[in-house]
Amino acid sequence: MLNNARPVEINGKFEENFASDPALSAKRLMLTRTALEEASFDAIAAGKMQFAFSKEVKTLPVTNQLSSGRCWIFAALNVLREKTAKELGLSNLEFSQNYIAFWDKLEKINYFLESILDTADREPDDRTVSFLLQTGIADGGQWDMIVALIKKYGVVPKTAMPETYQSSHTAIMNRMLNMRLREMAAALRDAKNAGKDTAALKDAFLQEMYNALVICFGEPPKSFDFEYTDKNGVYHVERDLTAKAFYDKYVGIDLSEYVSIINAPTPDKPFGKTFTVKYLGNVIGADPILYYNVEMDTLKDLIMKQLNDDEVVWFGSDVGKFGARKEGIWDKACFGYETVLSMPLTITKQQQLMYRDSAMTHAMVITGYNVGKDGSPDRWKIENSWGEDRGSKGYYVMGAEWFDQYVYQAVIHKKYLSAEILEKLSDEPIALEPWDPMGSLA
Repeated sequence: MLNNARPVEINGKFEENFASDPALSAKRLMLTRTALEEASFDAIAAGKMQFAFSKEVKTLPVTNQLSSGRCWIFAALNVLREKTAKELGLSNLEFSQNYIAFWDKLEKINYFLESILDTADREPDDRTVSFLLQTGIADGGQWDMIVALIKKYGVVPKTAMPETYQSSHTAIMNRMLNMRLREMAAALRDAKNAGKDTAALKDAFLQEMYNALVICFGEPPKSFDFEYTDKNGVYHVERDLTAKAFYDKYVGIDLSEYVSIINAPTPDKPFGKTFTVKYLGNVIGADPILYYNVEMDTLKDLIMKQLNDDEVVWFGSDVGKFGARKEGIWDKACFGYETVLSMPLTITKQQQLMYRDSAMTHAMVITGYNVGKDGSPDRWKIENSWGEDRGSKGYYVMGAEWFDQYVYQAVIHKKYLSAEILEKLSDEPIALEPWDPMGSLA
């Protein structure tokens, strides 16, 4: 019950105030048959967001995740493929996103079932249990989760495990998997609370889920032939490679040398501290999710240092805000929502995190930046994974204000971190609750 709550009392006042302002009526007429984002789009401001950059790392053509939430996988593999393509003289190369997604799903299923067993002594409406059940398994993930998968399973070229319809159109499949997983959760909780051994039951559930994943994604190859023709037209083949052997020979990047640096300016996350998130992960036994929180100027400086060495950057942001997908622009100045709706939109980054207005929703790759008049970046070049029919052949541009407000995370090599940061990475991380905004999956 709401105590001492006041009901809405219009009494003609709201209508009179609206009618007294002709501009409001004009806006109402405009929006009757026009999409809000179209009516608010400022083409003149958008024209200033040029696809020209003072620092730009040349990268391969964009990929397409289609109707799936695997952006974090696509972005990570897009980062890794650049080294391989350059060394082999390839103008295009993709690693199999389907291969990684298969193992991610299976590992997440196991992680979910183990989390259910771990919380079986709590009531179903306990906040953590409720969160686990409501979340289930999804397509999204975090950088440390892709690291765990690659360390355990390696990678394969896309030719070794191509996409299927289900791998790139995941909504219905995920819905069915989660429906069955919740049924499994009930059975496991009942068995454990009755004092029964749950190991055999869980193994049977994992077999059932493995079967479903093979039906949807295909079976991951135990070995494969790697064939390619380099830029000089010379054909190459290496036969009977395993996924881990392929990674070691053709990629060879030490992923443990990279750290997730975040910008989360909320009172519960002091700068200069490490953080993890309870019940966030996929591979049981892998290193936990780890973040190091810094101010935005530090984050941007680290990103620029990595780009200056011609190494692109995996990052996470909230792409649901102030974006023009067709034009390939993320920039608040390009949208006059405040003018059209006659209301201010001045929420701060701290407020949007604390009051659930924003969280990281999408992972992409930063490939360049442009230095403005004041010597700081005024726009950033972004490699997306939504295909080539948007933006500049699938590449996007982000404005400086948008970057500051909606970018939350970037993965940086340790060699660019200060001695102070490197020392603090060994600190015991502060454990955030599962529903914390920093626990969101890209």
